[in-house]
Amino acid sequence: MTQSLSNHDHITALVTAWPGVTAATGSRGEWSFHFGKKEIGHLHGNSIAHFFFDEETWLALAAEGRITYHPIFPEKVGPAERRMRNEDDVADVIALLRLNYDRRASRGAADAA
Repeated sequence: MTQSLSNHDHITALVTAWPGVTAATGSRGEWSFHFGKKEIGHLHGNSIAHFFFDEETWLALAAEGRITYHPIFPEKVGPAERRMRNEDDVADVIALLRLNYDRRASRGAADAA
């Protein structure tokens, strides 16, 4: 019988396979993903992911129902939260991390350093 990975482990395995991405425990106990020196998002356990997006992207993602306000910054555009309740949510967390990764990677090596 195969035991499935936790959300945390599944996301970590996929995201750290992207070139230049590392993961480690952050200063507040969060599991952070970085591309170079820039964080692309972080997890709190198996059920919550946090991100930061520019205003235009944040507004579009919120309108699609993909993110909500970050609980520490209520009503502030930029910081975002995505809860993981099922496999679709986990897949979207990976897609949101990829969105930030692609945005950073497109800026080139200078942004990654």
